Amino acid sequence: MPKHPRMEGVYETNVNHNFSMIMNGLRSYVQEARESKYKDVIGNYKNVTIYEGLGNFVDWKTIEISDLKGKKIGKVSGSNILIATGSHPSIPSIEGLADTGFITSDTLWDIGELPPSVAIIGGGAIGLEIGQALMHFGSNVTVIEALDSLLPQTEPEIGSAIKSLLEKEGMKFHLRARVNTVHKSEDKKTIEIITHKGKEKLDVDEIIVATGRLPNTGTLNLEAAGVKTDSRGQILTKTSMKTTSPGIYGAGDCVSKRLFLETLAAREGVIAVSNMFGEDLTIDYDSSAWAVFTYPQVAGVGMTENEFSRKSGSCSCRTFPLSNLTKASIMGEKEGLIKITVDPKDNRVVGMQIMAPNATDIITEGVYAVKNGYTIDDIIATSHIFPSMSEGIKIAAQSFIRDINKMSCCVE
Repeated sequence: MPKHPRMEGVYETNVNHNFSMIMNGLRSYVQEARESKYKDVIGNYKNVTIYEGLGNFVDWKTIEISDLKGKKIGKVSGSNILIATGSHPSIPSIEGLADTGFITSDTLWDIGELPPSVAIIGGGAIGLEIGQALMHFGSNVTVIEALDSLLPQTEPEIGSAIKSLLEKEGMKFHLRARVNTVHKSEDKKTIEIITHKGKEKLDVDEIIVATGRLPNTGTLNLEAAGVKTDSRGQILTKTSMKTTSPGIYGAGDCVSKRLFLETLAAREGVIAVSNMFGEDLTIDYDSSAWAVFTYPQVAGVGMTENEFSRKSGSCSCRTFPLSNLTKASIMGEKEGLIKITVDPKDNRVVGMQIMAPNATDIITEGVYAVKNGYTIDDIIATSHIFPSMSEGIKIAAQSFIRDINKMSCCVE
């Protein structure tokens, strides 16, 4: 486990753990949650019929259902249909990968023993979340990423900061690298990568593929229903969640969009069903927050500095390091930052990203700001608790108008 000394006089000791028991506990919890939060809830509605099988469109209002062996069970029809089939891991075409074997974010939860060494293909959210967790349990972790930075959806400062922190904890990185071949060698798995230095070989106990996800739409026969998709097979929808076919809606990971989140998928489903029955609701992707569950966490909302600059020609932004925040110093958690991007025409907040221990808890203030068109003056005029992590948002806003190094605590 990583060491985080809080303050002088406080000593950390080694924590013993049983990886197999932890994984068994996780599986039990997930199974219980599936039963109590989903299956049992649906069972309360007597007008809902569940068919266990695979569905594909016959026409724009008819779906044929088959069991897992391909035997036809029957057909169902409806004037309104919601497609919410989710997604599956995207597996890159790499010589020897399938024969050598690998795991994904879907199959990771089935392992019983901690692999001593792991190579993760992909430096996005899934790769870093899984990689850091395994590293904290004791695995030696190496991440291979084709781009020159981690977490491509984040501000460069955050991608750089999280890389530096993970390297301090022991994680290794190969950026601007691609996997050429994979093969088995004795009791290891050998990966040949190509970097700007040439070819390198890595011998590891396990390979994790974390290169994104693809929609579960390939077997739906969407053409028969007139439902169009993008080049990745993701269903094209309007903000009303309507597809290109009348009466058919989409929601969740099978829909073409920029953000893929469980809570966002749920909201899309609510909007789709509401609109089926006469409402006129739309989804707001611009103020939807996202998160990366590393430690510290990373969360964001709205546009990045680069995105807004490309759209409007200019922007104004400030980055506030947690090392200047009293609560972070008290907690001994000074690794992190808060970045705010505003429209220089009216000082309206258009984006916010946070790297902090509880970034997922405090990003909601950024969501309110982006959604409602709040300015940095609105944030400054709002009293924040001292000391708190959320106070960092206010100080970041204050940095637009004054030198925060010349401010005492709690200055309005």
